[in-house]
Amino acid sequence: MTTPSITLYRPIGQKEYELIQSAAFRAFPPRLPTQPIFYPVLNEGYAIQIARDWNTKDAASGYTGYVTRFDVNAEFLSAYPVQTVGNNTHQEYWIPADDLDLFNQNIIGAIQIIAEFHTP
Repeated sequence: MTTPSITLYRPIGQKEYELIQSAAFRAFPPRLPTQPIFYPVLNEGYAIQIARDWNTKDAASGYTGYVTRFDVNAEFLSAYPVQTVGNNTHQEYWIPADDLDLFNQNIIGAIQIIAEFHTP
């Protein structure tokens, strides 16, 4: 029987890409002390917008934006309400940093890179 899942997306920069790669594309890295929330998004277009329009202008992202796609156990996600932070396209989950290990344990399959953007 297949576990019901929800497909999520996450825009990331170069350093986070390298940390995910070092985890064999199976987990997101721990949050920094200044990052109390992990924000996966529900819409590919929203993730592309962040990766392309924000990450490529950010030194901390290495002026690079990637879009990841991954599936998460739907039952696990049901404990977290969907947050809308703009229009209905801008929807995301707010996962407390302390819950990230559990979140990673509920990823089904590999984290995929589906888009890549660089500052020229």
